[in-house]
Amino acid sequence: MYGDLKGTPRAPVDEHLAAGDDVLLEVDVQGALAVREKYPDAVLVFVKAPSREQQRRRLLERGQDDPEAIDRRLAQAETEEAAADRFDAVVVNDDAGRAVQEVAAILGAHREARPPP
Repeated sequence: MYGDLKGTPRAPVDEHLAAGDDVLLEVDVQGALAVREKYPDAVLVFVKAPSREQQRRRLLERGQDDPEAIDRRLAQAETEEAAADRFDAVVVNDDAGRAVQEVAAILGAHREARPPP
């Protein structure tokens, strides 16, 4: 999405799923929708910054991207957030600890609702 080509090997994912394990992937919107195509029962959680200004500040503080790359990422964020309705849940990352707990609760609820193997 940002000029990087990345992927997740399918074999380890399939191995863990076959063993009854949960698998957590951190991917962009395009990757999440590709996961949904391959794994229709996947639970997709869209994690978003509380505001575009906060997102810019966080990216600047990381010091990993040049200003042009940050501008591209922020412009893409609008498009990505428009796809949030294709996800099972949206979590606002205004507090990392709370956001992690919320994601864990969402996944736990889906795990409990899943029929036994």
